[in-house]
Amino acid sequence: MNSSKLRQKFLDFFEKRDHKVVDSSSLIPVDPTSLFTSAGMQQFVPYFSGEVEPPYRRACSVQKCFRADDIDEVGDAFHHTFFEMLGNWSFGDYFKEGAIDFALEFLVDELKIERDKFWITIFKGEKGISRDEEAFKIWQSRGIKKEKIFEFGMKDNFWGPVAKTGPCGPCSEIFYELYKNPCKEKCGPNCDCGRFVEIWNLVFMEYNKDEKGNFEKLSQQNVDTGIGFERLVSILQKKESSYETDLFGLAIKEIENLSNKKYERAKRSFRILADHLRAACFLISEGVLPSNVDRGYVLRKILRRSVRYAKILDLPENWYVKPIKEFSIIYGQEYPQVRTKEETIITVIQSEEEKFGKALERGLKEFEKFLEAKESKFISGKEAFDLYQSYGFPLELIKEMAQEKGLTVDEVGFKSAFEKHRQVSKKGVEKKFGGIGKEATYDAIKLHTATHLLHQALREVLGEHVRQMGSDIISQRLRFDFSHPQKMTVEEIKSVEEIVNQKIKEGLEVKREEMSLKEALNSGALAFFKMKYPQKVTVYSINDASGKVFSKEICAGSHVQRTSELGRFRIKKEESLASGVRRIRAILEKED
Repeated sequence: MNSSKLRQKFLDFFEKRDHKVVDSSSLIPVDPTSLFTSAGMQQFVPYFSGEVEPPYRRACSVQKCFRADDIDEVGDAFHHTFFEMLGNWSFGDYFKEGAIDFALEFLVDELKIERDKFWITIFKGEKGISRDEEAFKIWQSRGIKKEKIFEFGMKDNFWGPVAKTGPCGPCSEIFYELYKNPCKEKCGPNCDCGRFVEIWNLVFMEYNKDEKGNFEKLSQQNVDTGIGFERLVSILQKKESSYETDLFGLAIKEIENLSNKKYERAKRSFRILADHLRAACFLISEGVLPSNVDRGYVLRKILRRSVRYAKILDLPENWYVKPIKEFSIIYGQEYPQVRTKEETIITVIQSEEEKFGKALERGLKEFEKFLEAKESKFISGKEAFDLYQSYGFPLELIKEMAQEKGLTVDEVGFKSAFEKHRQVSKKGVEKKFGGIGKEATYDAIKLHTATHLLHQALREVLGEHVRQMGSDIISQRLRFDFSHPQKMTVEEIKSVEEIVNQKIKEGLEVKREEMSLKEALNSGALAFFKMKYPQKVTVYSINDASGKVFSKEICAGSHVQRTSELGRFRIKKEESLASGVRRIRAILEKED
């Protein structure tokens, strides 16, 4: 069964069982405290907690996910940074019995997987929460032998919350047995011998964890499940790993052709390259650009790790172009932005490779000299940070290279040095984004409203990857910095001007509302800035005549009442500020 057919079969199965098919949410979560969407349930948190009445009681989706914690594991058979998760949910509807029955029906009846291949885990009880006796009995009644049901505690069989607080609960996992021979007498689902692979996690979400770490019962019992899509594809296609399936096969074939090396002889290097390149395609397609902080740092980390492994495989310049085109074909139908943003993806990766490639050449030589001169097997935090500053080596790359030579790295010391450097840099360059205070002149306030119109116009013309990176406003002009990998064309600049001036001409109301941060984010208000928002925020919305939202942002500044107050908007200059960051200078002119 090919991967596209499996996605559809899963959705069709649950839609026939009264589940609402929900689109995948973005890899960039609404919650500003989370870097990435790492599970299908994140978009449903308000439904689980009972804060919002769900519009449906059952749902299913195929969700794009990214987990930065798994980077070091990539290279084995089944770990990935980017991956897809098939999930079904119940919000106060069916519970344990329903979830287990649906899982077995889909795996056994629909996919024809042998029930004898399944091993199960349940929650054994811990921290005042009882053993999951109910799940244990249900599995047994469905034909799973007692000796194939294992019990584990909080670490393995209690899921969530995604953040420090929120909905969570005990879980029951379905493992698939890849081969029969045990490595030891009590070999089971938690063994690292490779005999078992987890394919489906059924979370019985009935608790809320508060800020003190206490677990309280939710007002309703919920179900949250997730299938590792790549793992299930590999089982159905009878492959050793997900890297041999149709999700990766053609891209890896291109890397083989370019390197004149065989995948079978260098599996780990091929897998790391394929995984990181696929992940980069998705991150860049959603507007993430390489940087030294937050999501941008994660992207830079995987790209720079890729550059190193490309060097190990002796890959030529621009080696990534053909594999990217393969991923565009493989994923273009389900996720059109990967196809439509193909040239942007190539441009961003090319820029990062050019920047890091030369530094890598110099850095590797200096790293070898550095290792030869060391008398200990320990790299201090300061030494690691110096390598990062001088050659752009992310900590994970330094750790990896050190490990290959039998050395360890002081990670705590590195992070301390990095934080000190960041704070010093922050004091030097920090701006108060959009912070037009109460004493601002009327001309400056008009320009502030114009930045909101400009921001949205840029997103409409260039794409939703555009994010405000900074702004500076005085009475005479505005300066607006935004994420975009390449110079704007004359046509693009003209289109942005026309959109802004059209919205000014329409005389739209600029609406001010106060609400909780959670309400603001759930309403779709943009919130890109790296700052701690208060629990109560101000949201400014600009709606067209039909009531459709044109611009909506969390903002602490002052604005005009109607866009007709602004006059005529004109872009004076568009220029590069840094890699992946552009700057626009603009003014407002009086209408003739």
